[in-house]
Amino acid sequence: MEYAPAAVYQSKDPRAIRAKGKHVYYKFYTDEGLRFVQDKYPQYMVFYEPLRQRLVGVPQELIRRTRKPREGFKRLMEKPPKDVLRKTLHKVFSLIATKSMLQRKDFGVFGSLLHRFYHPNFSDLDLVVYGRENLDKLRETLKEFYQETSPLRNEFKTEKAVKGKHWRFVNYSLKEYLWHQQRKMIYAVFEDDKSGRPVKTEFEPVKGWKEIYNEYNSNTQVVKRGWIKAVARITHDRDAPFIPSIYQIEPIKVLEGPKVESLQRVVSYVEEFRMQAERDEEVYLEGNLEQVVSSTKFFHQIMLTYGPRYYEQALKVLKS
Repeated sequence: MEYAPAAVYQSKDPRAIRAKGKHVYYKFYTDEGLRFVQDKYPQYMVFYEPLRQRLVGVPQELIRRTRKPREGFKRLMEKPPKDVLRKTLHKVFSLIATKSMLQRKDFGVFGSLLHRFYHPNFSDLDLVVYGRENLDKLRETLKEFYQETSPLRNEFKTEKAVKGKHWRFVNYSLKEYLWHQQRKMIYAVFEDDKSGRPVKTEFEPVKGWKEIYNEYNSNTQVVKRGWIKAVARITHDRDAPFIPSIYQIEPIKVLEGPKVESLQRVVSYVEEFRMQAERDEEVYLEGNLEQVVSSTKFFHQIMLTYGPRYYEQALKVLKS
């Protein structure tokens, strides 16, 4: 859940409002979407066997329409741009394609651009890049742009990016956030003489179809074991760019919570913790401890996700 029309949901968060003509929408933040569906539209929930609980989901017979990011991007690129935001989209893609050889089929759009209620003078560019290999090419290309004189720059290059930002995480400071975001490379700002304003441009990594598989079989159970604080070393970061972001770890020390064996990984659904740490880095972790059991495996994981203690969660590099 990302947006809802004003007729059924309204938010007091000044960031949330979106409009298309006379139609007004509001964006959900943190677990607002989950709680909204639970309270108002329980028919849009499905039972998830491994967790033994109901989660947000739409039964196939209730799906009226699907909107695909890749098709949305293709539509926007095929037509001559009629407003300043779409002109900026064309410029951004042209810059990246020329230097990286990435193609239109490698990208998509999401958010207000996909749903067609963006505001030309206020909306951001929300783009999707498909597949690990394409993401690597994109990050290298963006890094080159950031190092030279270019209309594309790193959004988090200076403290200006977080000035005045309302920050609620209690174990992860705004200064730490700035450092982590800066090195991810996927958050850019585009500005030239004709754009009239800095346009935030995000590239959301999404796995290619051949990279997606279901690791849980029908008899897998995920059992909550409490809250944990720990220090660990990242041993594998291949799936860190995606949602869920998965980090294989080697535990160094459990600071608080159950002292369990076979603590193997971190699984994160939190946007701030995407691409947060790289292989061989030591990290501080705080979140929900889960036990994963099936007929073929048994291990523990730290889960970072939406819930009551959302802002207490942490995944951050311990810099020497």
